[in-house]
Amino acid sequence: MPTTATITVMVTTMDMDTSTETFTAIDSRCSDCVLRTYRRLFGKFYIPQQGQQDFLNYFRELMASKSFATTPELQRELSIKFRSVSGIDDPFAEEKAKSHRLASKLYLEWKPKVKASDHPFELALRLSIAGNIMDYGAGNSFDIHKTIDKVISATFAIDHSSLLKKRISRAKSILYLADNAGEIVFDKLFLETIGHPDVTFAVRGGKALNDVTVQDAEEAGIDTVATVISNGFDAPSTLLAQCSEEFLAVYKSVDLIISKGQGNLEGLIHEKDSRIFFLLMVKCDVMAELLKVEKGSLVVSNQNEELLNLR
Repeated sequence: MPTTATITVMVTTMDMDTSTETFTAIDSRCSDCVLRTYRRLFGKFYIPQQGQQDFLNYFRELMASKSFATTPELQRELSIKFRSVSGIDDPFAEEKAKSHRLASKLYLEWKPKVKASDHPFELALRLSIAGNIMDYGAGNSFDIHKTIDKVISATFAIDHSSLLKKRISRAKSILYLADNAGEIVFDKLFLETIGHPDVTFAVRGGKALNDVTVQDAEEAGIDTVATVISNGFDAPSTLLAQCSEEFLAVYKSVDLIISKGQGNLEGLIHEKDSRIFFLLMVKCDVMAELLKVEKGSLVVSNQNEELLNLR
């Protein structure tokens, strides 16, 4: 996560001495989390020791270079390097497929419940946020059933959902920024519920952790409720400086932007754009501190709510 402090990160491997690199911009807790992800992949795919060594040396070089302002940018470079040392094109293909199958079953269970609900917008919104737990970048396991049970009755730590509903009803066009595979099935249910005629659903420009690509979105049937586009960049976030002209044209023209997940929040938190609503489950201490909420909190946040209420 972005920070202006100078951080020290400790990198330890099986046959390397512990060494220290000093760098700026990325919180050491974020870099440690990133490293844990790839260590899990080392074990899962039986990466040879030399491949692990090459990857970890590259990680240290990136940290020393101070080249990145955000964790998603770091993730992108490491993802490319891991594919190189492992020969595996999509390390999260299995997790993405598993998440999609699980979410699809839950979709069939919850769709009639949403339709029969006295408050279908609220229920569909909560299910969409519950789906945000399906994240193999932030961890290697989750219980979506328990998460749904929790989210259905939980109090939001930041709750601008009423404003979101009002803004959806007034918007002529909506941009929906997707996050994880599996999660998008719940997003589909939310989009079906709001029934807006002009929604663009933006996904990653390439393989990025277990985040959604155009193919994933089409397999989930998102193209039946929205126009699916790529943001043109293969990082697990929406980084406007790196996005395609096609995406930016849509981004600049829409009335409302719905941003799912921590990755998109990190890319857009400093935009101060009154059109953006962040929908997410807070899954780490760094994000909790950034939003000034407890870890595990549910958030529907518009940074300019007070300004908007005066209009």
